[in-house]
Amino acid sequence: MKKVISSALLILIGFFLTVPSFGQGQGLSLNKIIAKVDNYYVLRSDLEEAYQSYVGQNQTPPQKCQLLESLVINKMMLAKAEIDSVVVDDKIVDNELDTRMQYMVQQFGSEKNIVEAYGKSLEMLKSELRQQVKDQKVVQKMQQKITNDVKITPREVRKFFDSIPRDSLPYMPAEVEVGQIVRFAKPTKEQKEALRQRLLDLKKRVENGEDFGKLAKENSEDVSSAERNGDLGFAKRGMMVAPFEGAALKLKPNEMSDVVESEFGLHLIQLIETRGAEYHARHILLRPDYNRLDLTGPTHYLDSLRNLIQIDSLKFDKAAKDFSEDKSTADAGGLIRDPQSGASRLAMDGTMEYALFQMLDTMQVGAISKPLPYRTEDGKSAVRLLYYKSKIVPHTADYTKDFEKLQTIVLQNKKNRAIDDWFRKSIADVYITIDPEFHGCRIFGTTQNSAANTGGN
Repeated sequence: MKKVISSALLILIGFFLTVPSFGQGQGLSLNKIIAKVDNYYVLRSDLEEAYQSYVGQNQTPPQKCQLLESLVINKMMLAKAEIDSVVVDDKIVDNELDTRMQYMVQQFGSEKNIVEAYGKSLEMLKSELRQQVKDQKVVQKMQQKITNDVKITPREVRKFFDSIPRDSLPYMPAEVEVGQIVRFAKPTKEQKEALRQRLLDLKKRVENGEDFGKLAKENSEDVSSAERNGDLGFAKRGMMVAPFEGAALKLKPNEMSDVVESEFGLHLIQLIETRGAEYHARHILLRPDYNRLDLTGPTHYLDSLRNLIQIDSLKFDKAAKDFSEDKSTADAGGLIRDPQSGASRLAMDGTMEYALFQMLDTMQVGAISKPLPYRTEDGKSAVRLLYYKSKIVPHTADYTKDFEKLQTIVLQNKKNRAIDDWFRKSIADVYITIDPEFHGCRIFGTTQNSAANTGGN
C-alpha cells in the first residue's frame, strides 16, 4: 500500500505540534546547520524538535530522513515565496502571535512566570516567536496557492478505499467533537468615536483629491480587500451584512457613505457601480484595538451560562444557539467544524487550532471549560466556553463511518502530489545543500550524494 502520509503532509510539523522552545536548552551541536535552501537554514534542533513533537504525543515518529525532507521543503517554500513575492500581512501575524502569547500566560499563570521560566523578557520571547509564526503563515499561503485548484470526487474516495487490502487499512487518528459559546468584547463609546473621527478625516482627504484606493490600502484593517485598494468586487443583494449593504445601496456611483457601523467594525464605503441585482463597492474598515478591550463583561456572562449548564438548567447546544455571538458555530449548537471538510469530527493532531489543541489536552470528555480568552481569525478579542462533547479513539478505517476523513485523506494526498509536482518544477530556482551526515537519505527521491543540485557544507 502507498504511504498515506507523504513528506509534503509533514511540512507544518514544526509549527503546530510543539510548544515554542525559544532556543531553551539548545547547545552548539543542536544549532549546527544541517541543510540550506538559499538563505534559509535547517538546524539540527529543528529536526530534533520535529521528532520529539511526535514522541511527546505518543505517536510513532517518521524516519528522520523523511522529517528532514519535509523541513527542507518547508524552507524551499519560504525561499520561493520570497522569489514570487508571496507575503503575509503583519496584522495576521500579530493576531496569531497574540493568541499564542495569551495561551502561554494561561499555561504559566502570569507573564512574570513566563519571564522567569525562560530567562528572557516578554519582548524578546515575542520577537523570537514572531518569526516562527510568520514563516508558518507564509508556508500556509504558498500551500494554498499551489493546491488551490485541487478537487476530488466521491468516485476517487471509493477507488482509494477499495485499493487498500483489508489487512492494510489505515489507522485513523483520534478525533473529537468540540462545541463553543463565544462572546465578543465590546469597544467603549470613546473608542468608537475615535475610529469614527479617523474615518471622517479620511473621507475629507478623499473629498480634497486624495485617492480612496490608496488610503484604503494604507489604513483599512480588512486585510484581504486592503490589498486590492479596498475593492470588495461585485456582490449580490443579501451577501453583505445589513448595515453595510443598506448604506452602499443608497449611494450613487463614486459617492461615499457616512461612517457605517457593523459587527465587523466601522466602515467608510464608496460605491463604484451597480449592475442589475449586483453592486460593486470598496471600503475602508477600522476596528478598535482589541488588545485594549475589557473582557470582564463577557467573562461574567459566560461564567453564569456555564453554571446554568452544569446544574442542567440549560443545554449547551441550546445556549450556543441562543447566546453565542459566533455565527459560524451557533446554528450548529456551537459545534466547531473542520474548515476543509465541514465535518464535526476534528482530528486531534497538529492540524487543529493551536490553542484549542492545547486546551483539550487538559480536559476530560463531557467537561465544559471556564471562560477562556480567545482571539478570532480576524483578530477580534473574545471569551469562549469549550465543551468537550466526544472523542473517537484511533481505529481502523471504515468506509461508511469514516467517509469524511477518507475524503480528507484523498484530497490531502492529491494536494501532496501537487506540492511534489511543484517542487520538482521549482527545485532549479533555489540552491540546496545537505550536510554530509545525511547524504545517505533519499531526499526528493534520490540519495543526496548523487543529487544534481545539492552539495555538502
